[in-house]
Amino acid sequence: MTSPNRAAILAKVHKVLKKYYKPIIVPTERTVLEHLLYACCLESARYEAADEAFAKLKELFFDWNEVRVTTVTELAEVMSGVADPQAAGNRIKKVLQSVFEANYSFDLEPLKKQNLGKAEKDLEKIAGSTGFVRAFVTQQALGGHAIPVTEEAVTLLYAVGVINDAEADKHQIPGMERAIPKNKGAEFGSLMHQLAADFKASPGSSKLRGILAEIDPDYKERLGKRVVRVEETNRAIEEAARLERLAPKPIVPPQMPNATAGKSGGKPGGKPSEKGGDKAAEKAAAKEPGPKDASKGAPKAPPKPAGKEPAKPVIKVDDKKGDKKPKPPAPKSDGAGKKSEPKQSNKGLTKKKPK
Repeated sequence: MTSPNRAAILAKVHKVLKKYYKPIIVPTERTVLEHLLYACCLESARYEAADEAFAKLKELFFDWNEVRVTTVTELAEVMSGVADPQAAGNRIKKVLQSVFEANYSFDLEPLKKQNLGKAEKDLEKIAGSTGFVRAFVTQQALGGHAIPVTEEAVTLLYAVGVINDAEADKHQIPGMERAIPKNKGAEFGSLMHQLAADFKASPGSSKLRGILAEIDPDYKERLGKRVVRVEETNRAIEEAARLERLAPKPIVPPQMPNATAGKSGGKPGGKPSEKGGDKAAEKAAAKEPGPKDASKGAPKAPPKPAGKEPAKPVIKVDDKKGDKKPKPPAPKSDGAGKKSEPKQSNKGLTKKKPK
């Protein structure tokens, strides 16, 4: 489709929608993170339901960290009024987790000070943020020219002839920001979102069909074709996800502990014990006195038990003196083969001097 035709159709869409809807003004005092989370609630939902869900999140939870650690099921119960509570809760949880892991806080205000292109790239890094969510934040929080569109809005724009099949499959609407000026971007986005939310809630609404017929009387055939294609795509995605959940996970055999794999103090785990044993042996060997050093600093032997140790004989004076004297000759045996008893010696006795 040529750009003039696309721009003309978009201008007609804008004109017709203003007859049936009123622009919704989003509070401007919200932070970047609040705009991000509100967009997670708003995607495919009506503004009233998104306002209620966002207010409950701020009222029922202590802070955004508590929301982050809450299960998707609990978040879905809180946001039961939106079009798809499970999907909205999943987006919010993923967004908060991604922001926290990147910044260890929930402050995204520095994005306002960055160049718009850099800020948009940083938004793309946030897990859980869809194209609609990022475009909404760019428009409402960062002051950029972006028009958020949901899957339902893409289907309706395809039905009235704004985009073709390939562009619809890629979720792209080329030239929309050029056809709709920046000062009208928020208004057009709000009107288009209200139409898409009504289509999500009630596809067969007579009001909805009247609006589409006013834009393009031949919308029915294209709309039916696109709805069938979207349903087939969604079923294929759900089936692939189901098969992935049912697929057996590969069993990883347990790894045997490797003695050299562990590290302690920057050295292989097997070597410290070996070196430690060597050092202990060296220390023990160093403490043992050698034959020459036995008389110097040898440690005293521990006392033996009293029951096993033989009693030491009383040392007499003559024994001490006789240590250095030659031993007396062995007693001679008599003729009968008996040893003669040694005669008592008086050498060891102290002689008294005569007075």
